[in-house]
Amino acid sequence: MKKVIIYSKDPCPYCVKAKMLLTRKNINFTEIKITSDNLREEMIAKSGGRMTVPQIFIEEQHVGGCDDLYALEAEGKLDAMLK
Repeated sequence: MKKVIIYSKDPCPYCVKAKMLLTRKNINFTEIKITSDNLREEMIAKSGGRMTVPQIFIEEQHVGGCDDLYALEAEGKLDAMLK
C-alpha cells in the first residue's frame, strides 16, 4: 500500500468522513493535525494553496479534500491509486 497523509483539525466533520472511508477500506494513514501556523502553512504550500481541511495525499500526489476522495471512490479510481 502507498503512504497516505491527511491534514486535519478538530472539530471537522469532513475530516471524520474522509478518515472513515480510508478506515473502511483498511488503509493506514498518517494524520497531521494542523494545530500550529507552521503546519497550516505546510499544508497550504503542499496543496497548491488550498486552505480547507482535510487535504489528502497519496504518496506525494495531492488528492484534494473529502469530496475529492469520495469522487475518486465513486469513479472506481481510488483503489488503483492506493496500490
